[in-house]
Amino acid sequence: MSKPSCYAVFGHPIAHSQSPRIHQCFAAQTGITLSYKTIDATPEALSTTVHHFFTNEGGHGANVTLPHKAAARALAHECSRTAMRAGCVNVLTLLAGGQLAAHNTDGSGLVRDLSARHALQLRGKHLLLLGAGGAARGVAWQLLETGIASLTIVNRSPAAADTLADMIGDVARVGTRCWQDLATIGPVDIIINATSAGVFQQSLNLPTTLIGAHTVCYDLAYGASARLFLDWSQAVGARRTLDGLGMLVETAADAFELWHGLRPATEPVYQALRSTC
Repeated sequence: MSKPSCYAVFGHPIAHSQSPRIHQCFAAQTGITLSYKTIDATPEALSTTVHHFFTNEGGHGANVTLPHKAAARALAHECSRTAMRAGCVNVLTLLAGGQLAAHNTDGSGLVRDLSARHALQLRGKHLLLLGAGGAARGVAWQLLETGIASLTIVNRSPAAADTLADMIGDVARVGTRCWQDLATIGPVDIIINATSAGVFQQSLNLPTTLIGAHTVCYDLAYGASARLFLDWSQAVGARRTLDGLGMLVETAADAFELWHGLRPATEPVYQALRSTC
């Protein structure tokens, strides 16, 4: 009997990841046999670890999460349009000849979770994006393509926010503000937390003036990593608070389809995870 195809998710830390469970659920749905594991790789060891997985462990594909999304792009020989414009990746796929292709499915996964699963109308809305790293870059373009009215990017390092806004190049709708000026922005329609603060249980110390009666707050993280931001949002009166579990399932489905050519059903997997996360 041949060995199952091998897949993995690279991150640091990574033990909390639900990706192995998600891909095993997708495999059971579609009748595909595979193995999927978590691999904790420090930034210094990422290149070596990824190379070993694909060369020596029979790896066929991998997901990439914090803090490796930007660095992983340099490991690929081909990049999709979404990976090119974001400058970061969350999916690696083995090509013929041992080369790697890079993709970014974060934006499409987020938009499907917001609009399809949670029935949020994005067109015409004013969005505040907290963070300007790999997670923020992965979702910014797709958010704009939904027809939002404006996207304000705020980051602890203002230069990173300015760089992302310049990369997008939509001066009519995309702007930046300094973190210390958040109190002057006033209520916004949707706040998306794309920082890694929650992963390390760090408070963002946001002003309550960002929240209005109709504000929706969404954290790209899920579970315990999203709790600080979402608990604060709920406490100060946000209309809805949502974590990124649905986005995770949707991005995983995109990766699964890239690797296997089959689109799995996401809602049963999301509901199963929702009961435990």
